[in-house]
Amino acid sequence: MALIECRELTRSYTKGELKITPLADLDLSVERGEFLALMGPSGSGKTTLLNLIAGIDKPTSGSLWIDGHDLTGMSRSRLAAWRSAYVGYIFQLYNLVPTLTAYENVELPLLLHKLNRGQRHRKVALALELVGIADRHDHFPRQLSGGQEQRVAIARAIVADPSIIVADEPTGDLDASSGKSVMGLLNRLNDELGKTLVMVTHDAHCAEYATRTLHLEKGRLVETRDLALAGEETS
Repeated sequence: MALIECRELTRSYTKGELKITPLADLDLSVERGEFLALMGPSGSGKTTLLNLIAGIDKPTSGSLWIDGHDLTGMSRSRLAAWRSAYVGYIFQLYNLVPTLTAYENVELPLLLHKLNRGQRHRKVALALELVGIADRHDHFPRQLSGGQEQRVAIARAIVADPSIIVADEPTGDLDASSGKSVMGLLNRLNDELGKTLVMVTHDAHCAEYATRTLHLEKGRLVETRDLALAGEETS
């Protein structure tokens, strides 16, 4: 069984008198250790799907199983506990707490776990070392470059050793050089540490780091080779 199994996954919400359905009857399987890139135009449901996989949102209908856990049947409190143990989230705009140092930002997820100070310190130190930012552990976000802030955010996402890392436009706010560095780091997490990654991106160069790329078009997943064939048929 795949690590992530979505079947007929649907998410709808209302906006005024309108009913909006960014995802409808979506099927998706992600294998353990895979690096999946999700591409598509704005409003196609990419971030909606990412938030469902991360346990931040709940589907309207359909099934979502991750590592043998049925997320659709979990209460909000149980889902939050599951998320803290299984998922690390990397945001485009970092979402670091400005009044905390890099070390303290990375430590935050561990406060939800039953660990003593020494255990937390070892995990934080390892995560900061892995992302190459250990020498900035006492710096506040305002003292870091964008690329350094994103490395702190990645360290925060991996510090609890999650099964899945989800990333929403992880290079969207970075210059080309910093973006390439961050993508190299994500590739290492997948290739060397075997982390399963699901990444939303608009950047085709970022998608090249993934082992598989899927496009969302109006909530429907289309593999890249299917897009290429469609282009040949219309040319």
